[in-house]
Amino acid sequence: MKTQRDNSHKSDDGKIGNAERDMIALGIALAAVILFVGTGGTLMPQIVRAWFAGGSAPDVLLTNAVLLNIALLIFGWRRYKDLHAEVEVRRAAEERARELAERDPLTDCLNRRSGPPAIEALRQSLDGTNLEVAVMMVDLDNFKQINDLNGHQMGDNVLSTIASRISAALPHNGILARIGGDEFVCAVPFDYSAREQVDELVIALIAKASAPIEFNHLTVEATVSVGLAQSGGNLGGKPQGDADALIHRADIAMYHAKKRGRNRYYWFEPQMEDELRFRNELEAGIRRGIPAGEFVPYYEQQIDLETGQLTGFEMLARWQSPRYGLVSPEIFIPIAEEIDLIGELSERLIRQALADAQEWDPGLTLSVNISPVQLRDPWFAQKLLHLLVESGFPPARLEIEITESCLHENMGAVRSIVSSLKNQGIRISLDDFGTGYSSLSQLRSLPFDRLKIDRSFVSELSGGGEGRALVEAIVSLGKGLSLPVTAEGIETSEVLGQLQGMGELKGQGYLYGRPEDAATTRNRLAALNMLPQVPAAPAAETEGDREAERRAS
Repeated sequence: MKTQRDNSHKSDDGKIGNAERDMIALGIALAAVILFVGTGGTLMPQIVRAWFAGGSAPDVLLTNAVLLNIALLIFGWRRYKDLHAEVEVRRAAEERARELAERDPLTDCLNRRSGPPAIEALRQSLDGTNLEVAVMMVDLDNFKQINDLNGHQMGDNVLSTIASRISAALPHNGILARIGGDEFVCAVPFDYSAREQVDELVIALIAKASAPIEFNHLTVEATVSVGLAQSGGNLGGKPQGDADALIHRADIAMYHAKKRGRNRYYWFEPQMEDELRFRNELEAGIRRGIPAGEFVPYYEQQIDLETGQLTGFEMLARWQSPRYGLVSPEIFIPIAEEIDLIGELSERLIRQALADAQEWDPGLTLSVNISPVQLRDPWFAQKLLHLLVESGFPPARLEIEITESCLHENMGAVRSIVSSLKNQGIRISLDDFGTGYSSLSQLRSLPFDRLKIDRSFVSELSGGGEGRALVEAIVSLGKGLSLPVTAEGIETSEVLGQLQGMGELKGQGYLYGRPEDAATTRNRLAALNMLPQVPAAPAAETEGDREAERRAS
């Protein structure tokens, strides 16, 4: 801190010194002009007469004074030019500082500081005309994954390329700003009676932005999601507001587009704000509910279709929310993944499921679904093994289910984790098979123990035709690779009958009952005599018993 104060004093002293020198130079120049006028008025006629009329030579002192005045005038002129040059340099530096403050250095777009004011100025300039402003929020899909898999240099290149493509798609009077790590906001004027022109612009923008990007012999395809909001008039009885309000609504619409599948766009509608508010309430509920123990495991039966025997259970997550009641995982799992709490949530559920399964018949297995987000954690295998050691649960009774889509995110990481788990005796199942376009080489290179046919294919068995042919093909593939097959989503006797004719399969679905909590599952097992029999403790020996033994001996 002392050094900073000293430097600041030196800087101030330097500025004062420069100002003093400038004032001195200006005073000298003015004095030189006055002296030159005073002495030159007397001396110059004498010099002219001496040169042309042969008069007497001028006084030497006066001549020297004139020469000195001329030198001082030259000095003053040079100093004036130097000052002018310094002013130009200072002006250029200030302009450069202003640009750095208002421009994003990576993409050369406006930044968060300058973008909204520019959009607001555009909006105000259109007041009283038949034009409105369309604000577009553009967000790159899965940008973190691009960074993690390809490095930040590739990520920077993707951002600058996307910015250039968006800029090229906008009209000349459009505005582009980067307001976040992978978020851009655009604004364009349009005729309120021709909103379809904005739709066409956004469709073209998405197409350009989604084209492959090549850098350092790598190719990346980055998709974008776009949300739009427009100025002018009222929306749901509320004024459209200023630039910040438009950006906020466009951001809500962009989030809505992401939830609907990404690489698409939506215009803002009032109900989207209500959905986002509800989503934020769910997020807050999840954050509170995990440490409060509101998330509990439920268990779905897995049956041998040939014998009808119960072989194990699949653990499914349920949220027993005090506010919303029993919440389905289809609602809270995606949110937990987005806010990076799925790992903590899953570990708590697995710990409880292992404790519950310890009371079951030793022949029953426990299947657990793993999120693709967890497979990005290099320590996932170690965390799971720690839970097994902590609970004392046999690894051979545990089956981990990973979805087929995981194989396309990071094959190397998945192979490492799967191999680590297999080496400890844990079995690995490929879930939702048929939905992720995995190749035969991937199935052969990864040591899977089971294939699970996605429920969407199983449900089509009741209609016959292509549905049955596809399921038969998957079963045949499993036999060829020596992989047992489980069919999910069995809900009718007709579907069950068709599956039973395809060979040795396991199955699960609502035909056998809905998922149940731990207590109900334990009661079911007790009724089936599938709980370990705990030996009865020996009765306490009384004094009379000991006396009878002595007499008998």
